[in-house]
Amino acid sequence: MQKQVRAARFLQAQIFEELTTPVSSAVLDFVEQMVGTANPLGVLFYGSGLRGGIQADTLLDFYVIVRKQSDWPRGRVACLANALLPPNVEYHELRVEGQSLRAKVAILTLAQFRRLTGFSAFDTTVWARFSQPVRLVWQRDAAAAQTLCRCVMRATVTAARWTAFLGPERGPREAFWNALYRQTYQTELRVEKTGRGAGIVARYEDRYKDLLLPCWQIAAVAYEREGEDVRPMISPAQKLREERAWQVRRRLGRPLNILRLIKAAYTFTGGARYAAWKIERHSGIKVPLTPFAEKHPLLAAPPLVWWLWRKGAFRRS
Repeated sequence: MQKQVRAARFLQAQIFEELTTPVSSAVLDFVEQMVGTANPLGVLFYGSGLRGGIQADTLLDFYVIVRKQSDWPRGRVACLANALLPPNVEYHELRVEGQSLRAKVAILTLAQFRRLTGFSAFDTTVWARFSQPVRLVWQRDAAAAQTLCRCVMRATVTAARWTAFLGPERGPREAFWNALYRQTYQTELRVEKTGRGAGIVARYEDRYKDLLLPCWQIAAVAYEREGEDVRPMISPAQKLREERAWQVRRRLGRPLNILRLIKAAYTFTGGARYAAWKIERHSGIKVPLTPFAEKHPLLAAPPLVWWLWRKGAFRRS
């Protein structure tokens, strides 16, 4: 128990330090404009814009966490859609420091954020994202910051626990994270360059090495060490059970992602074209986007789902 307490304190300190690491003033100005008079709990910044900085074609990635759906300005239909199939995704474009910046913004309630960062979540996208470096770039107050820090910790522990079941039987600590991200990219059906997950781990290698064992301690995953190698002490029956549980998550990945992309048709500016492009990237199927579908994406969605199903978009190759 004492080891778990020490591990939790270590993890909290590490995550809070990451969350509060300064970012570009352009990002902060963008977020201030974007939030405006709304009152979310916080805004989290992640993704390639955080890792690689702002370039001419950078699409910034943010998660806005709210206490309740009505805390973020949008219509009732959008709030309902976010309650049924989170998160909603919006597109924002603002002038900051003399340049035009663009962002993809996802919205979750705190209850959804807590659920989607837990080990029992069937959707892998949220905890996988927040097990990677992230910054808290807007907060309501100190209490909100601590609440969001605990959620990011939860995501990190969830990810580390899955590494014990999806990683090698024995190996260096980074090998477990590499195996995890390889699996999550496949589950999400993200079209990425080969080794993208490994590239993220390599960029923050010391971070991932430092976090794995404390997270295993918090998750009650026993392990042994031999030099630089570690081995999670899990039984064959337990490993088989969790591998089967992962296959359920993998089978759900394609339908969830395509349904979200279709939902994005009415939360994105130019969302129908964006959704068609993303579906083609995810599945290799070119979507016939008619003028009617662009103007009335919700009415066009049901026949499009059926058409995609018949084309095999919901099946893994």
